[in-house]
Amino acid sequence: MLVVETIAKIRRLFFVQGKPIKEICRALGVSRKVVRKVVRSKATAFRYERGSQPAPKIGPWIGQLDDLLQANEGKPARERLTLVRLFEELRRQGYEGSYDSSRRWRTMHGQSTAAAYVPLSFAPGEAYQFDWSHEAVLLNGTPIVNDHSKLVHL
Repeated sequence: MLVVETIAKIRRLFFVQGKPIKEICRALGVSRKVVRKVVRSKATAFRYERGSQPAPKIGPWIGQLDDLLQANEGKPARERLTLVRLFEELRRQGYEGSYDSSRRWRTMHGQSTAAAYVPLSFAPGEAYQFDWSHEAVLLNGTPIVNDHSKLVHL
Protein backbone atom coordinates (compact mmCIF):
# COMPACT_ATOMS: atom_id res chain seq x y z
CA MET A 1 0.00 0.00 0.00
CA LEU A 2 1.33 3.40 -0.93
CA VAL A 3 1.30 6.02 1.76
CA VAL A 4 0.92 9.72 1.08
CA GLU A 5 4.55 10.43 2.02
CA THR A 6 5.87 7.98 -0.58
CA ILE A 7 3.62 9.46 -3.25
CA ALA A 8 4.90 12.95 -2.36
CA LYS A 9 8.53 11.77 -2.52
CA ILE A 10 7.98 10.18 -5.94
CA ARG A 11 6.39 13.35 -7.32
CA ARG A 12 9.08 15.57 -5.83
CA LEU A 13 11.88 13.43 -7.26
CA PHE A 14 10.28 13.24 -10.71
CA PHE A 15 8.76 16.69 -11.22
CA VAL A 16 10.97 18.96 -9.08
CA GLN A 17 14.37 17.26 -9.21
CA GLY A 18 13.87 15.73 -12.68
CA LYS A 19 15.14 12.24 -11.68
CA PRO A 20 14.44 9.34 -14.07
CA ILE A 21 11.96 6.62 -13.09
CA LYS A 22 14.67 3.97 -12.76
CA GLU A 23 16.61 6.06 -10.23
CA ILE A 24 13.44 6.79 -8.20
CA CYS A 25 12.74 3.05 -8.07
CA ARG A 26 16.21 2.33 -6.69
CA ALA A 27 16.09 5.17 -4.16
CA LEU A 28 12.64 4.37 -2.73
CA GLY A 29 12.50 0.61 -3.27
CA VAL A 30 9.32 0.64 -5.35
CA SER A 31 8.60 -0.83 -8.77
CA ARG A 32 8.61 1.12 -12.03
CA LYS A 33 4.94 0.32 -12.42
CA VAL A 34 4.19 2.10 -9.14
CA VAL A 35 6.27 5.14 -10.05
CA ARG A 36 4.56 5.43 -13.45
CA LYS A 37 1.15 5.11 -11.80
CA VAL A 38 1.93 7.95 -9.38
CA VAL A 39 3.46 10.19 -12.06
CA ARG A 40 0.57 9.73 -14.52
CA SER A 41 -2.27 10.22 -12.03
CA LYS A 42 -3.23 13.15 -9.87
CA ALA A 43 -4.43 10.96 -6.99
CA THR A 44 -2.91 11.48 -3.56
CA ALA A 45 -3.80 8.03 -2.23
CA PHE A 46 -4.15 4.60 -3.78
CA ARG A 47 -6.20 1.83 -2.21
CA TYR A 48 -6.85 -1.71 -3.30
CA GLU A 49 -10.06 -3.38 -2.24
CA ARG A 50 -10.74 -6.95 -3.19
CA GLY A 51 -14.24 -7.54 -4.52
CA SER A 52 -14.63 -11.01 -3.07
CA GLN A 53 -12.37 -13.16 -0.95
CA PRO A 54 -11.54 -16.45 -2.70
CA ALA A 55 -11.97 -19.59 -0.63
CA PRO A 56 -10.19 -22.35 -2.59
CA LYS A 57 -10.19 -25.02 0.13
CA ILE A 58 -13.51 -24.40 1.86
CA GLY A 59 -15.39 -23.38 -1.29
CA PRO A 60 -16.62 -26.87 -2.26
CA TRP A 61 -17.48 -27.64 1.37
CA ILE A 62 -19.64 -24.60 2.09
CA GLY A 63 -22.87 -26.55 1.53
CA GLN A 64 -21.89 -29.29 3.99
CA LEU A 65 -20.67 -26.75 6.53
CA ASP A 66 -23.92 -24.79 6.28
CA ASP A 67 -25.92 -28.02 6.74
CA LEU A 68 -23.85 -28.96 9.81
CA LEU A 69 -24.22 -25.48 11.31
CA GLN A 70 -27.96 -25.40 10.68
CA ALA A 71 -28.47 -28.87 12.17
CA ASN A 72 -26.34 -27.85 15.14
CA GLU A 73 -28.37 -24.69 15.77
CA GLY A 74 -31.59 -26.71 15.81
CA LYS A 75 -30.37 -28.82 18.73
CA PRO A 76 -30.85 -27.90 22.40
CA ALA A 77 -27.95 -25.98 23.93
CA ARG A 78 -26.57 -28.99 25.84
CA GLU A 79 -26.48 -31.17 22.71
CA ARG A 80 -24.82 -28.66 20.38
CA LEU A 81 -21.41 -29.54 19.02
CA THR A 82 -18.46 -27.22 19.46
CA LEU A 83 -16.83 -25.79 16.37
CA VAL A 84 -13.89 -28.17 16.85
CA ARG A 85 -16.29 -31.13 16.67
CA LEU A 86 -17.93 -29.68 13.56
CA PHE A 87 -14.48 -29.26 12.02
CA GLU A 88 -13.64 -32.89 12.85
CA GLU A 89 -16.89 -33.98 11.18
CA LEU A 90 -15.92 -32.08 8.03
CA ARG A 91 -12.48 -33.75 8.16
CA ARG A 92 -14.14 -37.18 8.31
CA GLN A 93 -16.09 -36.27 5.17
CA GLY A 94 -12.84 -35.40 3.34
CA TYR A 95 -12.27 -31.67 3.95
CA GLU A 96 -8.54 -30.84 3.77
CA GLY A 97 -8.63 -27.15 4.69
CA SER A 98 -7.73 -25.50 7.97
CA TYR A 99 -9.74 -25.08 11.13
CA ASP A 100 -9.35 -21.31 10.87
CA SER A 101 -11.22 -21.04 7.56
CA SER A 102 -14.14 -23.06 8.93
CA ARG A 103 -14.14 -20.94 12.09
CA ARG A 104 -14.19 -17.74 10.02
CA TRP A 105 -17.04 -19.09 7.90
CA ARG A 106 -19.09 -19.79 11.01
CA THR A 107 -18.50 -16.38 12.51
CA MET A 108 -19.46 -14.70 9.24
CA HIS A 109 -22.39 -16.92 8.22
CA GLY A 110 -23.24 -19.18 11.13
CA GLN A 111 -24.84 -18.34 14.42
CA SER A 112 -25.66 -14.70 14.61
CA THR A 113 -25.78 -13.09 17.98
CA ALA A 114 -27.24 -9.68 18.48
CA ALA A 115 -26.30 -7.26 21.19
CA ALA A 116 -29.24 -6.69 23.48
CA TYR A 117 -29.91 -3.90 25.90
CA VAL A 118 -32.48 -4.38 28.62
CA PRO A 119 -33.16 -1.13 30.44
CA LEU A 120 -33.69 -1.40 34.17
CA SER A 121 -36.83 0.53 34.94
CA PHE A 122 -39.00 -0.04 37.96
CA ALA A 123 -42.41 1.13 39.01
CA PRO A 124 -42.47 3.41 42.08
CA GLY A 125 -42.05 1.33 45.24
CA GLU A 126 -40.91 -1.76 43.33
CA ALA A 127 -37.15 -1.53 43.94
CA TYR A 128 -34.98 -0.07 46.67
CA GLN A 129 -31.28 0.48 47.15
CA PHE A 130 -29.61 0.56 50.54
CA ASP A 131 -26.53 2.72 50.98
CA TRP A 132 -24.40 3.00 54.09
CA SER A 133 -23.55 6.53 54.98
CA HIS A 134 -21.89 8.65 57.61
CA GLU A 135 -23.67 11.88 58.33
CA ALA A 136 -22.88 14.84 60.54
CA VAL A 137 -25.71 17.20 61.43
CA LEU A 138 -25.55 20.53 63.20
CA LEU A 139 -28.58 20.85 65.51
CA ASN A 140 -28.86 24.16 67.41
CA GLY A 141 -25.11 24.60 67.06
CA THR A 142 -24.34 21.12 68.44
CA PRO A 143 -22.73 18.63 66.04
CA ILE A 144 -24.49 15.27 66.02
CA VAL A 145 -22.73 12.37 64.24
CA ASN A 146 -24.75 9.32 63.33
CA ASP A 147 -23.72 6.17 61.47
CA HIS A 148 -26.71 4.40 60.00
CA SER A 149 -27.99 2.85 56.85
CA LYS A 150 -30.00 5.09 54.63
CA LEU A 151 -32.87 3.88 52.47
CA VAL A 152 -32.83 5.41 49.03
CA HIS A 153 -35.95 5.06 46.93
CA LEU A 154 -35.28 4.57 43.20
